[in-house]
Amino acid sequence: MKTDLKIGEKIKALRQTSDLTQEELANRAQLTKGFISQLENDHFQTSISLDSLVDILDVFGVGLSDFFEDQDDSQVVFKPSERIAVEGTGVSEFELLIPGSTNNEMDPIMLNLKPGEKLEARDPHPGEQFGYVVKGTVTLKLGNKTYTAGNKQCFYFTSDRPNQIMNNSTRDAALLWVVTPPQM
Repeated sequence: MKTDLKIGEKIKALRQTSDLTQEELANRAQLTKGFISQLENDHFQTSISLDSLVDILDVFGVGLSDFFEDQDDSQVVFKPSERIAVEGTGVSEFELLIPGSTNNEMDPIMLNLKPGEKLEARDPHPGEQFGYVVKGTVTLKLGNKTYTAGNKQCFYFTSDRPNQIMNNSTRDAALLWVVTPPQM
């Protein structure tokens, strides 16, 4: 029976966010994979029992009231004071702009590089990278090629080659850098 509550869709979203397969969820909730599949696809002819729903929600650490709450209270605007400074990156300032962004699909970062500073070289990995130069000039090494991006210029590439961001100029540089998926 399909309801306006869309219980199956919510369960599927929780499962995918937790990076679980239907089988893993079923095992943890002591249910069958077929039951989870039917639930997620809203193929039930009768309603789900409260006990089964609680068993599933316990896997995610979600209470019934939170599950049925319809409003999205996730934070949208972030203050500079909420940024997270990361040490040991090889640059003057490496700030995660969104707390917890390493658990998201993309990771926006503010980099401030003094002359001669550079991030550690990164090995190829699945994903993409985007950068917008806020101030100065940055040099980007991609595989065996080198690119320069100046003030208000941007770059974009897939992360399938070794890469490194550096400041080879004599002036400070600032860069808004977005990596997907997060690599920290």
